[in-house]
Amino acid sequence: MPSGFFEGIEKIRFEGVDSTNPLAFRHYNPDEVVLGKRMEDHLRFAVAWWHSFAWEGGDPFGGPTFERPWHPQDDMGRARMKADIAFEMFEILGQPYFCWHDVDIRPEQGNFADNLRTLEEITDYIGKKMTVSGTRLLWGTANMFSHRRWMAGASTNPDPDVFAYAAATVKSCIDATHKLGGENYVLWGGREGYETLLNTDMKTELDHMGRFLNMVVEYKHKIGFKGTILVEPKPQEPSKHQYDYDAATCIGFLRKYGLENEVRLNLEQGHAILAGHSFEHEIAVAAAEGMLGSVDMNRNDYQSGWDTDQFPNNTPEVALAYYYILKAGGFTTGGTNFDAKIRRQSIDAADLVAAHIGGMDVCARGLKAAAAMIEDGGLERALSERYSGWDTPQAKSLLDSNLDDISARVLREGLNPVPCSGRQEILENYVNRFV
Repeated sequence: MPSGFFEGIEKIRFEGVDSTNPLAFRHYNPDEVVLGKRMEDHLRFAVAWWHSFAWEGGDPFGGPTFERPWHPQDDMGRARMKADIAFEMFEILGQPYFCWHDVDIRPEQGNFADNLRTLEEITDYIGKKMTVSGTRLLWGTANMFSHRRWMAGASTNPDPDVFAYAAATVKSCIDATHKLGGENYVLWGGREGYETLLNTDMKTELDHMGRFLNMVVEYKHKIGFKGTILVEPKPQEPSKHQYDYDAATCIGFLRKYGLENEVRLNLEQGHAILAGHSFEHEIAVAAAEGMLGSVDMNRNDYQSGWDTDQFPNNTPEVALAYYYILKAGGFTTGGTNFDAKIRRQSIDAADLVAAHIGGMDVCARGLKAAAAMIEDGGLERALSERYSGWDTPQAKSLLDSNLDDISARVLREGLNPVPCSGRQEILENYVNRFV
C-alpha cells in the first residue's frame, strides 16, 4: 500500500525537449538506442539510499531540516518504512538500481551481534521488495566512518579490535550484497588516513589496509560472489589525508598489494574535484590501466572547499565523463550512482524526485553528446594526427634504442624540432558543438 509520502506524484514519463513539466523527463528516454544499446543499459542509474533516504538535512552548522516519517532511524519499524518509501521512488523514477551502506538500511544497535541481526532482517525485507519491483542492487558497502569506533580508521586503526570489528562488518555486508544479487561491492575508506603524522605509522597502516583488502577478495571467491570489488578514491574530508587519494594513488596501492587483477575503481566527480582533478581525468586514468569500474555522479560547489554532493547539472562536464567511459567500452558491472543529495532547504518529496529527474536528464544529454563525438571521430582524428610522427619505423625504433645511439643520431642529423600547435581551443570548440 502506498505510504502517501509521494502523494500526487505519478510515474515520471519521457515528454521530450519541449516539455515544461518539472516532473517529466526531457532527455532521458530509457528505450532510446545510443551506439547500438538502450540508454538505460548504458547509464545503469542507481539511487543512493544514504543521501536520498538516510540523510536528515543537517550540515556542520545546523541540525536536521527534513521531517520524514521514518526519522529518527532508530528501530526496525522505521527501517522497513524507509525501504517502502525507497521502492516507491524507484517505481516513480523507473530506476533500475540502488546502492546502500549498512547503516542506511538498518539502525545502529551499538554492538556487532545486534547489528548483524538487524542487517539480516532488513536484507530479507528488501529482497522481497526487489523480487516484486525488479529493481536491482548495483552495490553495497559498509559505513566505517560515522560511529565513534571508527574515529581512527577501520582497517588502518591502531587498535586490533577495531580492525577485527571492521572485518566482521565487511563480511556481513558482502554477505548481504551477495544475497541480494548485488553486482559490485564497494570499500570507501572514509577515515582510512590520518589527521597528523605525529601519531601515525603510515607503513603499518598501509600494510594493514592492503592485507584487509586481500581478505575481502579471498572471501569473495570463497562464497562465489561474482560481483566486482571496488575501491573509491577520495583525497580528504573527513581525514586530512586519505590513503586512497585519487585514481593514480589507488592503482599504485592495488599493484603494491597484488590486487590489480581483482579490484576496480568507483570514481566520484566530487572527489575528483577535491583532489584537484577533473572527473574525466580520473576516468581516463582508470580506463588507461583497465581499472574503471563504476561512477558516483554528482558535483561540488566550486565556491566551497568540501564535498557538497549536489546533483549534476553541467552537461559539458558530464559529456566528457561519458566520452571516456564509452571509449573504455562502457560499464560492465558498474553504473551511474547518484551519490547526491538535495539541498537542506529543499524539504518536499517533489524536490527529491525532481533532483533525480534533472540528474538523469543531464546524464542522458551527456551520453548522447559523447556518443555523437565518438561517431563523428573528430577527437580521435586530432589525436591520430598529433601522434602521427610515431608511426614511422625510425620513430618506433627510438623506444628500443639507448641514450648513446639517440644522442649520436641527434648530432648526426642536426635535429632541431619545430613545435606544433596543441590546438586546445579548436578542440574545446569542437566539443562545444555537441553539448
